[in-house]
Amino acid sequence: MQRLLLLIIFCIPTLILSQELPPILNYSTEDYSADNQNWMISQNKDGFIYAANNGGLLEFDGERWAKYDSPNSTIMRSVNVIHAKIYTGCFAEFGYWEKTNLGTLAYTSLASKLNNPMLEDEQVWNILEYNEWVVFQSNRALYFFNEATQTIKIIPSKNLIYKVFIVNKSIYYHVANEGIYTIVGGEPSLLIPDTQFNSDRIINISSQNNQLLLITRNSGFFHFKDSKLTRWVTPGESAIDTINIFSALQLRDGSLVLGTISNGLLYFDKTGHFLYKITQKSGLGNNTVLSLFEDKDSNLWAGLDNGINSININSPVRSYSDFEGVLGTVYTSIVFKETLYLGTNQGVFYKDLNSKATQFKFLPGTAGQVLSFYNYKNEDLLCGHHLGTFTLNNKKATRIANELGSWDFKPIANRQNILLQGNYNGLYLLKKEAQGWKLISKIQGFNNSSRYFEFVNEQHLLVSHEYKGVFNLKLNDSLTAVTEQNFIDNVPVGKNSALTSYQNSILYATEKGVYTFSPQTEGFKKDSLLSSIYNDYGYISGKLISDKKDRLWLFSKENISLVSTDNLTNLPRIAQYPIPSFLRKGVLGYENINLIAQDVYLLGVSGGYLTIDISKVEQTHSNKLFINSIQSSDLEGHTQRLSSRIPGVLNFRHGMLTFKYAVPQYKKFIDVNYQYQLKGFQSKWSEWTHNSVVSFENLPFGDYEFLVRAKIGNELSVNTASYTFSVERPWLLSGYMLAVYVLILIVILVITHRTYRRYYSKKLEREQLENQQKIMQIQNEKLNQDIDNKNRELAISTMSIIKKNEVLSKIKKELLKDKDTADPKGAIDLIDSHLNNNKDWKFFKQAFNNADKDFLDKIKKAHPDLTPNDLRFCAYLRLNLTSKEIAPLLNISTKSVETKRYRLRKRLNLDHDDSLVNYILKF
Repeated sequence: MQRLLLLIIFCIPTLILSQELPPILNYSTEDYSADNQNWMISQNKDGFIYAANNGGLLEFDGERWAKYDSPNSTIMRSVNVIHAKIYTGCFAEFGYWEKTNLGTLAYTSLASKLNNPMLEDEQVWNILEYNEWVVFQSNRALYFFNEATQTIKIIPSKNLIYKVFIVNKSIYYHVANEGIYTIVGGEPSLLIPDTQFNSDRIINISSQNNQLLLITRNSGFFHFKDSKLTRWVTPGESAIDTINIFSALQLRDGSLVLGTISNGLLYFDKTGHFLYKITQKSGLGNNTVLSLFEDKDSNLWAGLDNGINSININSPVRSYSDFEGVLGTVYTSIVFKETLYLGTNQGVFYKDLNSKATQFKFLPGTAGQVLSFYNYKNEDLLCGHHLGTFTLNNKKATRIANELGSWDFKPIANRQNILLQGNYNGLYLLKKEAQGWKLISKIQGFNNSSRYFEFVNEQHLLVSHEYKGVFNLKLNDSLTAVTEQNFIDNVPVGKNSALTSYQNSILYATEKGVYTFSPQTEGFKKDSLLSSIYNDYGYISGKLISDKKDRLWLFSKENISLVSTDNLTNLPRIAQYPIPSFLRKGVLGYENINLIAQDVYLLGVSGGYLTIDISKVEQTHSNKLFINSIQSSDLEGHTQRLSSRIPGVLNFRHGMLTFKYAVPQYKKFIDVNYQYQLKGFQSKWSEWTHNSVVSFENLPFGDYEFLVRAKIGNELSVNTASYTFSVERPWLLSGYMLAVYVLILIVILVITHRTYRRYYSKKLEREQLENQQKIMQIQNEKLNQDIDNKNRELAISTMSIIKKNEVLSKIKKELLKDKDTADPKGAIDLIDSHLNNNKDWKFFKQAFNNADKDFLDKIKKAHPDLTPNDLRFCAYLRLNLTSKEIAPLLNISTKSVETKRYRLRKRLNLDHDDSLVNYILKF
């Protein structure tokens, strides 16, 4: 075991380089899709960054890069944004770029305005603004371009011009083997001969304390005043003894930044004290710094031999990153006797807090997972460790307990030199004796992991368990055993829940909110103010930390929250520090923050730590959002850029409309989210998202307004960017076609109206005809019924006459046969009178005329010579009576009827073959 421990100790380096550096945003060639080297950087009034890259001009809006090829496909060496124009220079060419209505850049050449072409192999290395002139510096000439008059003035040089500078409205430029020139009356004048600074190359000239400050490549710093050049030996002179300076910049606050050829970047304050060095090992993208630029938000941009970096030099956040992986993840930290201790998953590391030493040392014997530190009365530093409990006095680790997993330590009221320790398997008592600390006993009756525990009073404490809930424990007088134990069931159990003590209250935090313990009810009550932090900014961990200044720290998805008490109102005050969890990169549930200096806190993260100076945190910013690209694509895949300055009119076949927008914000620990709404298509704003691109497909025709806003940290952008556009109606739905449709509709309506009118008119006529036919049918049916009735009456009449005559004839015959009857003549005469009674004929004739109206008149008219007997005989024939039936009616024999038929035929002039009955029926 001892050999293994020694092996672990010797495998871990005892010294670890340590620098708390400003945050760095690293943009690689993969990010900007261009070549490695970046020779100069500038910025426009909207905050967009421009870089002169080997592959052309780069533009960065804070979200995405765009590249524009140099006009002659050569290396872009210089760039400077002056007013609204982006001036650039490259091989044998210089000019400017301007924004078009479509948001792209268009180039205008100025070199083409020269009366004579530029010298052979000339490259434009620098561009500066000088009064109304724009100065382009090439290898052997200065070109002065007047924007107002569009004229160019040239000052040539026989030797190589290293660089040109403008200081206090004066121009200075260094010529190889000659010295530093200034321009007087439009002509060059030698100011400082080359020999005075050892013929070294001047990297930068600026103003400092009413004198010129000259920075050389290898000879250090010089001051020039009253025609005298003196060496400035700075307090940080040793930092530049062996380096080659390639670029330099004096920042607005007077501090100095040096970019080297192979040693990264060095930062000095304005008095010349060396503050820090940033190299590739400590986060810089490359050790060769070709150019430096300070943007309007005081971020330092470094154009590197391979990439571009933005360094937030004024950020209240500083970062220590363990690039070699020795330190590991920081789980706890503490300042004890002017020494900063870090507890990590690799062990304990320490350094002198106030010295300029840039190294952490590993504390032997502490290899493994460190869980906590505890300062006992500034006398002893205790360390909770996976392997047990240690004291760390005099920078030496001594194990005082072997029980695994010492979570934390708490003092016990009215118990001197005794601490309560929470472990993986319960609670233990530690006691300080003359020989030192030792574990005296375990509290019996409780064997649960005790990571979070707080005293309600001396014998009453609460223990929070992430998966079981909050235990309510009562101890005996000697604190050796649990006498009463139960769960507090009015609070939820949740992942990463935690317990802490703050301002004499016990707080419990879980996903559902923050709760305050009530000793009277022995239950929890929800704290609405603190719970709102999780509601507003997203819960990830219930870890609560109360610091030495009586401040409470909470950790949400989007922020770190600091709760303090307002000195004037004595009410809680919440400050939000918008460092989201994905940028903190800590271990959830193990967040840790500790005060290490006045208002400076150390936040442990994975692979190092952050320091936050809360006194320097700016609570308000003025960030503006820009819509930088609007692109329409049709169904065939053809794309078209649209201007964001004028309302757009899109063809309905546009297919997809894509918006790209951004906030030019370059602070590493400030998160930007976007929210949009398309009025006319959406009634609500979208959810907040990191995505700075949105597309809409197949929008129906109509009028729209696209709105987008940003949230930078916790603050909204100062503007809501908008773009109005309309989608045209399809040709088939155009105004002309709609008029045609209306006309067609009118025609259709007219035709339909007429058709319906004709239809219903015919229908009405048909219905009327049908009604008339029905009426006629009813009338005919009635007539037929009447005819049937008349025929029935006629038939009855005829049959009754026939029957009567037959009966009378029979009676007559019987009377004639009966010889015994005395004088039957009277009876026979009576019978004959009835047989030849004209009343029967009149009755029959009336019935016949009712049944067959006008027949007798018609036949009489056709044959006027017919006698009444003939007409009577014709009536009987029309009734289709047989001769036998007719005989009684006429009181003649059947033979006589046949004779009568014969005679009637003759009178009717019928042929032999003509049917008498058929002829009569025709009338």
